[in-house]
Amino acid sequence: MGMSERRKIPAPEANPETATYWDGARAGKLLIRTCGACGKPHHYPRALCPFCFQPAARWIEAAGTGEIYSFSVMRRAETPYAIAYVRLPEGVTMLTNLIDCDFDRLRIGMKVRLVFQDSAGGPPVAMFTPV
Repeated sequence: MGMSERRKIPAPEANPETATYWDGARAGKLLIRTCGACGKPHHYPRALCPFCFQPAARWIEAAGTGEIYSFSVMRRAETPYAIAYVRLPEGVTMLTNLIDCDFDRLRIGMKVRLVFQDSAGGPPVAMFTPV
């Protein structure tokens, strides 16, 4: 029961603020917004910086690595799954899923790498798996 199975992921809805993000996902890239005024990176992408409320200026490509900050395993779901906050070296912490792993071996501080999972008829979704 410790090993993860892949759940079906519903297609995310793109909008003008997130279209570039989802285009990046289709190309296998995790993109992060960086503010033009305060310089802070943020995730989930949005038009205004959540720190200073100025327009977010540019996109940067994440390295695709990180470490588990916190996680929870949902064992009672139809298909058990793990959600986590993953800290990226670019300075953001993102809410994501941990896939292709033994849930019983997950630990805070564990190194993870980016993987994309197909969604139901939409762009692939960024997730992570242990290194």
